[in-house]
Amino acid sequence: MKIESLRRLRGPNVYLSRPAVVARLRLADLTGVETTDVTGFTERLLRAVPGLAEHHCAAGAPGGFVSRLRGGTYFGHVTEHVCIELSQLIGRDVSFGRTVAAGEAGTYDVIMECPVDESPESTVPGELLTAAIDLVREVHGGSGPSTGVLAERLAGLAALAEREATGPSTRAIIAAARRRGIPVERFDDLSLVRLGWGHRRRLVWAAMTDRTSAVGVDIAGDKHVTRRLLDEAGIPVAEGGAAGTVADAVRLLGELGGPVVVKPRHGRQGRDVALHLTTPDQVARAFTEVGGEAVVERQLDGRDYRVLVVAGEVVAAAERVAAHVTGDGRATVADLVARANEDPRRGTGHSRVLTRIELDETALRVLRRQGRRPTSVPADGEVLRLRDTANLSTGGTSRDVTDQVHPDVIRLCRRVAALIGLDIAGIDLRLPDVAAPVRPGAGPVTAGVIEVNAVPGLRMHLSPAHGRSRDVGDAIVRAMFPGGSDGRIPAVAITGTNGKTTVTRLIAHLLSGSGMRVGATSTDGVSIDGRTVQVADATGPRSAQMVLGDPQVEVAVLETARGGLLRRGLGYDWTDVGVVTNITADHLGQDGLASIEDLAHVKAVVAERVRDGGTLVLNADDPWVRSLADRPRVRADRKRLVWFSLDARNPVLTEHLARGGAAYVLEDGWLVQATGARRTPLMRLADVPGAYGGAALHMAGNALAAIAAARALGARPESLAERLSEFDPSVENPGRGTLFRLGDVSLFVDYGHNPAALAATLRTLHRLWGPERCVAAVTLPGDRRDDLLAASAQVLADGLTRVVLYEDADPRGRAPGEVSTLVEREMRARRPQLTAKRAVGFRSAVAEALGLAAPGEVVLAIYESWAPMRAYLAELGAAPAGGAPVPAGFVPLRSVAPGATLQVSRRLTGLPARS
Repeated sequence: MKIESLRRLRGPNVYLSRPAVVARLRLADLTGVETTDVTGFTERLLRAVPGLAEHHCAAGAPGGFVSRLRGGTYFGHVTEHVCIELSQLIGRDVSFGRTVAAGEAGTYDVIMECPVDESPESTVPGELLTAAIDLVREVHGGSGPSTGVLAERLAGLAALAEREATGPSTRAIIAAARRRGIPVERFDDLSLVRLGWGHRRRLVWAAMTDRTSAVGVDIAGDKHVTRRLLDEAGIPVAEGGAAGTVADAVRLLGELGGPVVVKPRHGRQGRDVALHLTTPDQVARAFTEVGGEAVVERQLDGRDYRVLVVAGEVVAAAERVAAHVTGDGRATVADLVARANEDPRRGTGHSRVLTRIELDETALRVLRRQGRRPTSVPADGEVLRLRDTANLSTGGTSRDVTDQVHPDVIRLCRRVAALIGLDIAGIDLRLPDVAAPVRPGAGPVTAGVIEVNAVPGLRMHLSPAHGRSRDVGDAIVRAMFPGGSDGRIPAVAITGTNGKTTVTRLIAHLLSGSGMRVGATSTDGVSIDGRTVQVADATGPRSAQMVLGDPQVEVAVLETARGGLLRRGLGYDWTDVGVVTNITADHLGQDGLASIEDLAHVKAVVAERVRDGGTLVLNADDPWVRSLADRPRVRADRKRLVWFSLDARNPVLTEHLARGGAAYVLEDGWLVQATGARRTPLMRLADVPGAYGGAALHMAGNALAAIAAARALGARPESLAERLSEFDPSVENPGRGTLFRLGDVSLFVDYGHNPAALAATLRTLHRLWGPERCVAAVTLPGDRRDDLLAASAQVLADGLTRVVLYEDADPRGRAPGEVSTLVEREMRARRPQLTAKRAVGFRSAVAEALGLAAPGEVVLAIYESWAPMRAYLAELGAAPAGGAPVPAGFVPLRSVAPGATLQVSRRLTGLPARS
């Protein structure tokens, strides 16, 4: 049994609404073997992992999985449950899992939930699954891991998960943002997090935001500059100065008098800070340990406090207590430290709310000053300090005092943060009592500010050892997103089989006319404010994140295709508008899709992830799209449902309008907005760019879907027709039904690769030129199933008499010439008298097709990649037809009498005649 591949679904997906991993598991010699085939397996497994007894499985109650084990289940399923239980044992709280067959016998996809904020690059899921496989293997072999071995492995996995997890500060900010509905995106395994989308997006790294002053950070990082700046502003700070040498440090001791503090000029987290120094030798030794420039200050009296200021307001305060142990009269200091470190809140670094106490050289020195060693046994109730500084990073604890802070201290701290120039500041003070006023006085300062921290840790406020927890993460989020903002920009997602790229470009065009900067993803790339920034198939989650993370973008238009959704999940959590153009047979046989129903299940994710109160735009003419409205997670009662249709008599449409609903429909040659009984004509189909006077009837559906989405995002109806008329298909939608002229022959270039798309294109050409005046240069992708290629071949045979076939440059797993051979065979079987030729490459195919075309005829060119095709057409001298008149004899749709029927070959379309 081994893992063949593992991929992460970073957002909502076909399995659940949270991130997940999908592992392809090959059972090898365990193929076909069930748990009941292995004597004693269930009992040994439950002894090794007792928590499995509580797993529900399909039964929906504890013990369900055990019943499956005893009734016989396959080992992929067993591995899934063991992996989930191991995940729980290391504190990684997940519960969802599913195992499904992946085609070949003994091959399964194991799907498991991931924590929502786990790094997209995390290695933990793979390591957990490997551990689960090893454990199942050992149990199958008759033994099972020893308790000690399993505990050691789990400890290693727990440590790995902890290293990759966000720290408490980042975690608190993320949690606060999620409660507000603000989108969160974590970068790799860092604590850098993006909150919000587009021009509303903000960046935060622990307790530092994208508005944190770099000058303020540098000032706070230099303790000497900080002290001088505050001193000159009249803030009470300890007297002192900078020391570059031992002699400087000793001289400062003489000037200040003891006790003094020696600390690194640029240090942090209490490292190498020495207190209670009274002799030149102590100061010299402390300076040497600093290992560079130091600050020597008079030691102030009082207790240690940390006050957190966010956006000019004090939001939390804590008294900090240095690492210490309290004796019981029996245990040694070392024993007491070990006992303190057993507290599950303590960990290494900053991953947990408290840090482990270390008996290092600093602790030993502090103990020696108290006349103690690690082997000493302190009396019952005796407190021994292990650090002079009260930093949590060196094992200290905290007590919340937020409600006790005196107004004078609040005013002081607010002023300090403003003077340093920090939006978030942790101000360290030493005061007799934080509840007492701070008054200026004559003589040396005995209480006041000892340090200012940029990027302050939040642990002491989030989980104080004593007192009330403060939601400082929420305070930071409120400062970043005032007024209750959720940080979102309007977003629309478009999916379907055909037309989604055109609809995406139309929506982007319509919205940009409203003065908004649009970010869009499509099959051909990513564009920001009308400029292409990336050329690629940009219909997956990474491209969506590129748009949503761009600070220029005010509205996002996201083409969302099957491939990215299945392989990586969605790149967003919710959208305001979802559009489903149609669902027809394509890509079946890929990514586990066996039927159109499977394809509909995938496309449904876009519909399901429209937010409550958002708008779902669906094609009323497509039965599979109509079925989406009935899915439980679509919930039409929580979303606004808008239909579009080419048939004003569509019963779904008429029923919806009778209930007062909204729809967009083609009626009497016009694109019409319908609400209840009201009809508002928007534009004649004959005037829609790319509709070729109404010949390209499918363009009406694209335009209606785009108008519906734009209206849902606030576009004004009175401006839609004008804006739509300005759409230039040859510039803004190149290669999608684009007409070129080359001498006395026309070239119609399109990207359709499935039966429905090819049929729609041929219907258009037949209405413009007639079925006998069309020639085609065609390639079809090799990753389609044979039956889909055959169906496309039959559509071509029904609509053409002359065809030149060529192969994609990328055969996608097929042998050279295999696709052309299959397509030609199916075409000849359908139409024996067909003229079919073969060519090598698209250049030869187009040239051959042009040679077959007579003056006044049209050549349909189906391409694999647009850029090289466009370059070749330019080389030939072909020019976009633009507003050139359509061929003589075409009857534009606007001239047809209202209610008249336009007959199109049913053999070609497979649709009712009135379509």
